[in-house]
Amino acid sequence: MSRIGKKPVALVKGVSATISGQTVEVKGPKGTRSFTAGDNVTLTIENDTIKVTPRGTSKIARQQWGMSRSMIENLVIGVSTGFKKEMEIQGVGYRAAMNGNVLKLSLGYSHEVNFAVPAGITVTSPKQTEIIVEGIDQQQVGQVAANIREWRKPEPYKGKGIRYKGEFVFRKEGKKK
Repeated sequence: MSRIGKKPVALVKGVSATISGQTVEVKGPKGTRSFTAGDNVTLTIENDTIKVTPRGTSKIARQQWGMSRSMIENLVIGVSTGFKKEMEIQGVGYRAAMNGNVLKLSLGYSHEVNFAVPAGITVTSPKQTEIIVEGIDQQQVGQVAANIREWRKPEPYKGKGIRYKGEFVFRKEGKKK
């Protein structure tokens, strides 16, 4: 029995959903998203909630049950409040600035890194050492944040680099004489 799958997904105020076949389309104040569930689950809308039930007791049906429910909940959260990743930059001379649709990063290289922000994602830099990635697609927000972090991961000796806000970086002791 899936603990996640058996919970219904509540539609918050201002969000509407329609089901056509195995596709759920969710509309909200931030936009429209859709998800196509597998053939092993059944989708129904009852009293402003979306219920996901498995068709049978096979392993694949039980796997898709919880996953489909989580995906639908992420659609509802995305179109109502959106997703956000906050990052911070640590290091002397390391800074970020938005220039149109391009994030300019100075990360200790001999050149500036120009990161083109994909469509559907908004990146802001309120301070020179902060980056905020926002959007309605959780996977895309996380991937863009990971791509930005990839340019200079936090290193364990001095802690310099781009990290997620609140991330703990295990520090190592340097060489001794």
